[in-house]
Amino acid sequence: MIKVKRRERNFPEMTSLFNLVEHMSVHDDKCAFKYFDKNHDLIEVTYKEFQTQVFSEAAGFIDAGLGGKRIAVIGETSTFWISTYLAAIIAGGVAVPLDKDLKPEEISAFLAFAEIDAIVYGESYHDKFEFMRSSHPCVHVFLPMGDTIQEQSLGDTKIIPLNDLISRGRDAYETAQILLCPPENVDRMAVMLFTSGTTGSSKCVMLSERNIVSSCNSAYLSVNFFKEDVTVSVLPVHHTYELCITLAELSLGVTICINDSLRRVLKNFAYFQPTALILVPLFVNTMYKKIMEEVRRQNMESNLKTGLKISRVARIFHVDLSKKLFGQITAAFGGHLKQIICGGAPLNPEMVDVFGEFGIQICEGYGITECSPLVAVTPYYAPKHGSVGPSVPSCVVSIDTGTNDIKNEAGFVEGEICVKGDNVMLGYYKNEAATEEAFTEDGYFRTGDIGYKDKDGYIFITGRKKSVIVLENGKNVFPEELEEYLYKIDEISECVVVGRKEDDGETVYLVALVYPNRDAFPSGTPDEEIQSTIESKVQELNKHLVRYKQIRSVEFRDCEFEKTTSKKIKRFLLK
Repeated sequence: MIKVKRRERNFPEMTSLFNLVEHMSVHDDKCAFKYFDKNHDLIEVTYKEFQTQVFSEAAGFIDAGLGGKRIAVIGETSTFWISTYLAAIIAGGVAVPLDKDLKPEEISAFLAFAEIDAIVYGESYHDKFEFMRSSHPCVHVFLPMGDTIQEQSLGDTKIIPLNDLISRGRDAYETAQILLCPPENVDRMAVMLFTSGTTGSSKCVMLSERNIVSSCNSAYLSVNFFKEDVTVSVLPVHHTYELCITLAELSLGVTICINDSLRRVLKNFAYFQPTALILVPLFVNTMYKKIMEEVRRQNMESNLKTGLKISRVARIFHVDLSKKLFGQITAAFGGHLKQIICGGAPLNPEMVDVFGEFGIQICEGYGITECSPLVAVTPYYAPKHGSVGPSVPSCVVSIDTGTNDIKNEAGFVEGEICVKGDNVMLGYYKNEAATEEAFTEDGYFRTGDIGYKDKDGYIFITGRKKSVIVLENGKNVFPEELEEYLYKIDEISECVVVGRKEDDGETVYLVALVYPNRDAFPSGTPDEEIQSTIESKVQELNKHLVRYKQIRSVEFRDCEFEKTTSKKIKRFLLK
């Protein structure tokens, strides 16, 4: 385990997103973004250039009559996506990030529900949105990113190329025809977010500018990032987790490299040589399995085990041999990676230990869209095994144990994790009943997650309230706990544990739905052998579980589970 001393920093606390963008002038000509354009040429954007882009776009919105309006944004991660989000809010409006994987009909329905005035979108959506331009009940301005627009569309008065709007806005901003200033009210609704819908129903979360900025400030304080750091943006930017850390990185002066394809993630890591990454457990598990596959391919298992033993002994004497022993492994990630912030789903604690031996510290965090999203982050200077850390500075966490007074194996009573603070949402749009249900009588937001706090205030998550499996004897089984054990089996790529009922309609038994990791087997291995191997390992796992948590049967899948864009498996589709 890596031990890192806490470092003091001069923290420029942000009071608004205008303040955040204004602060970028401190970093001036430092590189803010690196990315490949469609010709795969490397483009670099300085902090000064990006600041000008944001303020010009905000002025452009005001000039076009869109100041104070609701503006949706959809597309791949880009500087224009991020500047649109910031500019819409700075112009006094509401930013509405949308999932890029939504179908056009779903996008249209969300836009109507949220009463959107305009939408900024990537070039690939231009033709897909043709039906909306002629008939949508709310959206009256369409702003395509990029330079490629069909000539027949140029006469459409509803279309304003984003580049044109920014250009006009730059003229108005630089000649002081339009003045931009800090907001008068940071508690107004500034962001509308549709939840990912892993439970099958999507709600529209209303966030204020105070919500967003408080999480940005908490991220700044809670992670060990500095202006010298380089990151690679991999996760979808419309999710609050990725977006929050991106804004915190911009306040710090970090260089953000944008990954252009999931197929080229590892190549881009090697090229951009990140010092830090923001990931979900799926990526961490994939990185680990790629490492182990390469180790097995080169018959280096014994060398790796020996190296790990030497590394652990050396650490006792405060000697770090990770670069010397595992430099070949970490070279696959660029050779400079020192830390990973991981959130979005439960992480196998063993990953923290293994990557720690490689010289890469993993700090697990916890959040939820309704909390903008940060709730807790493992302190880089004082981690605890299996914990997501204490609550971040913007909020406090309580555990609602209800009538439960039974202590768990760790000696603490579990309950629902509840949150109160500047990061907690305003409510659900057009859904007062759901908003009321989401809060306790004393104003805490109910996350729906189950866990406990230890004596030091560190939070441990044990399951999801909505996914709990209730057995006929009243025992509660959280599938996430069993899935964590299953993911330790190298031969399993993805898994979900569900509860099934016997023919009597009352007895519940546990079933593991499994998508095998075929790369863990020699090429051409028959399915029967793969399944038999996995089943025997599950049976071995059962020997270490109490009887009511044992997995009765294993069912195999031919394809990956359907996921949200944040790489969470859609449990509601599985029975």
